[in-house]
Amino acid sequence: MRELPIQGGEPPWRQAVAGGQILFVAFGALVLVPLLTGLNPSMALLGAGVGTLLFQLVTRRQVPIFLGSSFAFIAPIIYSMHTWGMSATMGALACVSLVYFAFAGLVWKHGAQVVHRFMPPVVIGPIIMIIGLSLASVAVNMSMGRSGDGSVELVPYGTALIVAAISLGTTVAVAVLARGFLKLVPILAGVAAGYMAAAAFGLVDFSKVGAAPWLAMPSFVAPSFEWAAILFMLPVALAPAIEHVGDVVAIGGVTGKDYTESPGLHRTLAGDGLGVLFAGSVGGPPITTYSEVTGAVTLTRNFNPAVMTWAAVFAIAMAFVGKFNAFLQSIPVPVMGGIMMLLFGSVASVGLKTLIKGKVNMDEPRNLVIVSCILVFGIGGLALNLDGFTLQGVSLCGIAAILLNFILPAQRASD
Repeated sequence: MRELPIQGGEPPWRQAVAGGQILFVAFGALVLVPLLTGLNPSMALLGAGVGTLLFQLVTRRQVPIFLGSSFAFIAPIIYSMHTWGMSATMGALACVSLVYFAFAGLVWKHGAQVVHRFMPPVVIGPIIMIIGLSLASVAVNMSMGRSGDGSVELVPYGTALIVAAISLGTTVAVAVLARGFLKLVPILAGVAAGYMAAAAFGLVDFSKVGAAPWLAMPSFVAPSFEWAAILFMLPVALAPAIEHVGDVVAIGGVTGKDYTESPGLHRTLAGDGLGVLFAGSVGGPPITTYSEVTGAVTLTRNFNPAVMTWAAVFAIAMAFVGKFNAFLQSIPVPVMGGIMMLLFGSVASVGLKTLIKGKVNMDEPRNLVIVSCILVFGIGGLALNLDGFTLQGVSLCGIAAILLNFILPAQRASD
């Protein structure tokens, strides 16, 4: 694999600005999970920041990845909190890390070739595409002024489209046309332009920023452990664990480095698991690798893992700054929606690149079947309800792709 240069010689202030940009990209999704589940957004920021630093410690700061709140746990958290309460839910979420550690042990014992054997390009490619495309409706809904699921109108449709277009257009223009340092901050430029446009339309509520305290201590929640809650939550980890593999391969496709070999998939899985353990132990949602960040890295071409360190430090600091939290939460949804349309598309493009680079022959029926089924399963939202346990999204697509790859016979040479 051809390695692209890591920008390790850039000055710290540039790394800090790029880290701030990464946090801007991740912020909307990062705080959305606690807002939907009733958890504290500050604890999500703290869990993401410390979790990312723990991930970097385990992976020797080689992988440009930021960890944020996992969407896969939204429904399970809501159900668990209603059934067993906050403390037991946190204990169950902390135990989710055991799944990551088990996967890491398998990879450590059998080597990264286990992943390459079970997940060749014909499997990895469509999974990465689904990671981006499955979130497309969220970006579009936000761009139209609705909540991520489209159920609530937050901003009038016409106004939202104008703001989203300004946000998206500015990001595209800076990414394609800018030169020098400005080219490194297309997302910050898009957020700034979109925010100013939203403010001009009267969409920004500054009163909450003024009323918020400068310093605010996050509310920690001590976990307790109940077997029923733990056994309910453990299977949910299949989705983010499979998504983790896809994201690690995806970021490798962007940077030109095989992170499943160095620092090793067992280290990335263990680092992710350690972050999940910390987040659940203090009262935050589980964290996972973020495809939004992969999209940002794809656009900026800044592959320096130190940028993620800065993003993590900023996230930790933000957890204690009440006014900054209020300011970031004042960003209207169409601003982030416009940017996310580009970011999620960028991730899907990485999946397409994986198929092309792996020279996957789409004239071969088995390859056509695998890719076609996975794309429809993921984009269509297919779900399998198995005696109360639901398998859908990336986890369903990952398992289906692996099974199809093993079940379908290989193309015969005479064919």
